[in-house]
Amino acid sequence: MTLRSHEPIIAIATAPGHGGIGVVRISASDIDPLLARLFTVQLKPRHAHYLPFNDKNGNAIDAGIALLFKGPHSYTGEDVLELQGHGGPAVLRRVLDHCLEVGKEYGLRHAEPGEFTQRAFLNERLDLAQAEAVADLIDASSAAAARSAMASLSGAFSSRVNALGDRIVRLRILVEATLDFPEEEIDFLEKYQAHATLQDIQSDLTALIALAKQGMILREGLHVVLAGQPNVGKSSLLNALAGDDIAIVTPVAGTTRDKVIQQIHIQGVPLHIVDTAGLRETEDTVESIGIARTWAELEKANVIIHLQDARARNDELDTAITNRLPAQTPVLKVFNKIDLLDTAAQAEFLSSPDMDIPSGDGRSAPEVHAAAAAPGLALGISAKTGDGLDMLRQKLLDIAGWSPTSESPWLARERHLKALDSAGNHMALAVEHASQNDRVLDLFAEELRLAHEDLCAITGQFTSDDLLGEIFSSFCIGK
Repeated sequence: MTLRSHEPIIAIATAPGHGGIGVVRISASDIDPLLARLFTVQLKPRHAHYLPFNDKNGNAIDAGIALLFKGPHSYTGEDVLELQGHGGPAVLRRVLDHCLEVGKEYGLRHAEPGEFTQRAFLNERLDLAQAEAVADLIDASSAAAARSAMASLSGAFSSRVNALGDRIVRLRILVEATLDFPEEEIDFLEKYQAHATLQDIQSDLTALIALAKQGMILREGLHVVLAGQPNVGKSSLLNALAGDDIAIVTPVAGTTRDKVIQQIHIQGVPLHIVDTAGLRETEDTVESIGIARTWAELEKANVIIHLQDARARNDELDTAITNRLPAQTPVLKVFNKIDLLDTAAQAEFLSSPDMDIPSGDGRSAPEVHAAAAAPGLALGISAKTGDGLDMLRQKLLDIAGWSPTSESPWLARERHLKALDSAGNHMALAVEHASQNDRVLDLFAEELRLAHEDLCAITGQFTSDDLLGEIFSSFCIGK
């Protein structure tokens, strides 16, 4: 994205397709000359004007509402005009083309993706975390995600980050004072209890990282891969979790030849469930390709559900599959078809612990919580009757580290987590330097400075133009 922020821009702000209402939005540092060419009446800021949208010959293209917002009291911080008319693609395109024709002498051009929000950031109407929340709110796939995105947009996340940054700055002032006046008898760090402050900051940063991880789970979800032998019920389980016939189910082994992906929500947490080809030795060329893709998909999983037949718990092939699964990926052993066992067999089956959930290594986001690694009773389910599915859903939430009481008040992105983790590392080094007997204060001060810069990068106080271009180019046009 180029930073041509001095040029007036225009775009259709509503989604493509037919609708009752469509919006054409213009932003410019001075929109008055364009208004004089578009309308014969003077628009009053922040008032709705019902009038015709005429072409250059005075013929009505449409009739609707014109809203003028004068900068800096607008979304972008510039003058903004919104033309709200009927939502047909053809009529919106005609209004857009007419505005471009009228405004070409003033440099009016099509907006690039996210350019309206980018200008809001550049004009300090939003910080970078709030600007990203605009896209997250549009893309929210659940009510919980929408609530958290709105909290981010209102500044809840930014306020926590800025508050931590301010405390680090105050601590840096004490360190710098001690460095600047070494001959003074007063030890500023001791006098103002800098060590206790440092510990409190580190503790609050740790809590913020934990909440951000929850927010990232809510935004990105878990990548859950179903694996196992042919005909153990992987496709049936996918359909049961999705509540629809997503995958083809037949008694014939090897029906699934390629992966089938479906997104579901559990307590607002998005889960991307991937059904895969059954794992076995085969000479079928097509099936072999599907099995190879299964193993490739397992390498990318956040969670693996190793589905097995409850009637054959110690099967040699299942043991071989278990031994080949990625060592650092959490694995849920789930035994399907318990409805085919008699009552005594079901009770015996559920009475012995048989769950193996290795701790995650943090390779992929969201990070898998070690608290979910404790063994428990083997999960017995019936994809056919639905027995045990609620327990399976809860186990997936446990692996995600999710609970209603720990729901993040905001969404978070991978770059936020990287910045917070980096700040945490610098704070740990600062604690180490501060605790040494000879107290290497210059290194202490440097680690505090680097931690502060990491926090500032989240809200965009220290952000490269390349990063801005990458962030805003992912937005939709018109926003």
